[in-house]
Amino acid sequence: MTFTASLAWRHLRSEPARLPLLAPRLMPGPVRTTARAVAARSGALPRAYALWDQGRRQEAREVLLSTARGSSPRRVGRLVAAALAAGDADTARELVERIPPGPHRTTAQYRTALATGRAVPASPSVSPDLHGITLTRGAPTRPDDTVNAQRPAVAGAGHRCTDPDPERPGAGVRVLHLVTNALPHTNAGYTQRTHRIALAQREAGMDVHVATRAGYPLTKGVVDPRTLVRVDGVPYHRLLPWTAPADHAGELDAGLRLASELVEAVRPDVLHAASNHHNARLALELGRRYGLPVVYEVRGFLEESWLSRDPSRGVDDAFYRAERASETECMLAADLVVTLGEAMRADIEARGVPAERMLVVPNAVDASFLEPLPSGGAVREGLGIGRGEFVVGTTTSCFGYEGLDVLLDAVALLRERGEPAHALIVGDGPELAALRARADRLGLSGAAHFPGRVPADRVRHHHAALDVFAVPRLDERVCRLVTPLKPVEAMAGGLPVVASDLPALREIVEPGVTGELIPAGESARLADVLTKLAYSHEKRTSYGQAGQKRVGANRTWTEAVYRYNQAYRVLIGKVSDPGQIP
Repeated sequence: MTFTASLAWRHLRSEPARLPLLAPRLMPGPVRTTARAVAARSGALPRAYALWDQGRRQEAREVLLSTARGSSPRRVGRLVAAALAAGDADTARELVERIPPGPHRTTAQYRTALATGRAVPASPSVSPDLHGITLTRGAPTRPDDTVNAQRPAVAGAGHRCTDPDPERPGAGVRVLHLVTNALPHTNAGYTQRTHRIALAQREAGMDVHVATRAGYPLTKGVVDPRTLVRVDGVPYHRLLPWTAPADHAGELDAGLRLASELVEAVRPDVLHAASNHHNARLALELGRRYGLPVVYEVRGFLEESWLSRDPSRGVDDAFYRAERASETECMLAADLVVTLGEAMRADIEARGVPAERMLVVPNAVDASFLEPLPSGGAVREGLGIGRGEFVVGTTTSCFGYEGLDVLLDAVALLRERGEPAHALIVGDGPELAALRARADRLGLSGAAHFPGRVPADRVRHHHAALDVFAVPRLDERVCRLVTPLKPVEAMAGGLPVVASDLPALREIVEPGVTGELIPAGESARLADVLTKLAYSHEKRTSYGQAGQKRVGANRTWTEAVYRYNQAYRVLIGKVSDPGQIP
């Protein structure tokens, strides 16, 4: 279709060096292996791409640097583009230094600055005074109608949602969620949270709609042009312009045009945007246009994630500062900011958002996660794991800050001590190939298992194959702040959790009660704790039962929806009561 063609053309023109990296991911395994072998014999640059695809980054770097010797400035510029496409900023900068002064070097420097965040292209901004209604514009919030109350209070007369069914406390409220991506094409913690919130809100009587970012899922290479799909009865609307927007400003214009039509058709009471600021900006513009309250749910700090993926990046880089400023502006402009934990709340409050305009709704689980785990025997048998062997693992996205290399090192230490231990890492991501290569170097062939991403309905089967769930996150700022969903799901199934001793993870794991905390990045300490748990089935059971009880008491989506419902009603009441707006 036209959108796909225009998007492909823009990618081809702006980032042609990424295509050889993306194409193998779409190939079946045998075809991908053959393509690597052909590339390895086809010249220096194809050989580097093949090495990157296998996670052999150091070897790819050596190929590029050796190729640059004696090459023309134009050719070295192409090597710079390839290094940047692979995320190897250090090699790109070293290659730039080998280009003589002139236009090719200037172009390569600017491209490197953009890719590494030292420079940013112009982008639209939003000012906190653009949005017309905020919680703090009216009378001070009273203790009995605070958005942080545990149970809903009924808003005043004059709005259609003011007389809820006592059995369905959200009855009458219509909410439109604005998100980046969604099920069924993207299955991740972000999309699962969206879907579980939507399902629980529907169960509570709310009329729930979800809209994804302009162009999705076509922007992710999924050829599905439907503008509406239903997942478990939840309507997911796609905002699909005829052609792909050229930049973020064009995306905002297209999103505003298409979302305005959706708002006029759905007539929501509340706009609920989830990270990042592109979704928040769209919600704020819609809120201003239609006089609707806006909730901005901050599920993470993406600028912190960006910072953690390259040690050469810093908080003074242009990209980091621009993203943080955009996020802060949207937080200040929203009527209510929702976030996932106390560490995140403290960071947002430090940006100037008043405490009375904030609500913590932690990651939670569907009640079905509290049911007994299915048998993990089939998963273990399929992976070649013996019945009595100890298995530690995780379900996650494979990013460097997750510390999965620390987990592999710890399992290697366990095996050196004679413990028949296995590592099971379920998920996909940019570090997966490097992790597989590390496992081979550690001699973990047959003891480290990487099944990749699995369907949502198979996650608990993989939980059942584990003895301990590990969250070995590194001591990065993003890990100190953001509370993950996956360990909460594991605790719901009765698994003990061993995690890094970081503020966000302390909110989930109580050491000696629901699991253990270890210093981040210390594989030997992790191995010591795992050894203790491997020999104590009683301790594992005790931790698992305590964690499951805690999740069941205060971390289900049914409980979370009460908090959302109360917040919505406070917001709607302020909009419908002109006396509260000066």
